[in-house]
Formats: sequence, C-alpha cells, structure tokens
Amino acid sequence: QVRLVESGGGFVHAGGSLKLSCATSGFPFSNWPMHWYRQAPGKERELVATITLNGNSRTYAASVEGRFTISRDDVKRTVYLQMNSLKPEDTGIYFCSVVRLQQYWGQGTQVTVSS
Repeated sequence: QVRLVESGGGFVHAGGSLKLSCATSGFPFSNWPMHWYRQAPGKERELVATITLNGNSRTYAASVEGRFTISRDDVKRTVYLQMNSLKPEDTGIYFCSVVRLQQYWGQGTQVTVSS
C-alpha cells in the first residue's frame, strides 16, 4: 500500500524558510519520480517541483524557480522541498505525490507565510 506522509509545514514571515519532508512506503521509491504540489485557498492544486530518478533532473514552477529546491534521499525513502525567500503567495497546503498507474497523494502540510 502506497503511503506518503508530509511534515515540516508551519507559519513563517515573508522572507523566511521552511523545509518540507515527505516520508514514503509501499513502493520502490528509488524507481519513481516524485512531485510536490500546493493548493492555495480557493485555487486549484498546482505542480511546484519534480525530481527524477537519482535526482538527475529537477524542474520547478516559474513562481518558485530560484527559491525552492527539491531533493531526495533514496535510503530514507524521503523527498524534501527546501523553501527560501518565502512570500505570502506561497501560502497553501503542500502535497507530495507519486504516479504509479494512478496518482497517490499524502495528506498535505500547511504552509502559511505572513506579510
């Protein structure tokens, strides 16, 4: 059974940093790309970052490029999202996700950035 558990969210002031973690189980983690999404209040869920196998390639939404860094630890079966220079518009629920025949989601972790 695929399981994704996010943590690390919280409340920060603009300009601050947070590091999110997503612990996984139930699938061969090192064989699959991993994704971070976010959903702001009243908006659709959007893709924030993707990391491929072995971390060889990372892609970001234009809105977070240069501020966020996605990484993975295949031994710990965990994917991370380092978020720096946070802005109020980064506020939302952050989800990690993997696609294996279907798309799986964690429960999400709340990030709130005050101005």
